[in-house]
Amino acid sequence: MSSRIVICYGAPQDNAAFDEHYTSVHVPLAAAVPGLTEFSWGKVESMDGKEPPYYAVAYLHFADADSLAAALASPQMRAAGKDVRNFATGGVTMFAQNDQRIAL
Repeated sequence: MSSRIVICYGAPQDNAAFDEHYTSVHVPLAAAVPGLTEFSWGKVESMDGKEPPYYAVAYLHFADADSLAAALASPQMRAAGKDVRNFATGGVTMFAQNDQRIAL
């Protein structure tokens, strides 16, 4: 079973500043986290015309719970975590998730 961290970013005070810092500084920090097998992110769009609850969501994938635990204890993850305060002016919600695959 794979594991991942999900990071949900609230609407920032300045979208352009968020985007610039996220892509030029934060993405390289997050990409350096050991054990990371996939990293994706995207801006949230409304499906019903209402303001979405988040500005952007990121997904950090790991092979398993042990790899996730090791990543959380790494200096690279600490550096990425400390950087969040530099751009996430709209707040942030983070959680871990163990993926359960459904065969279709």
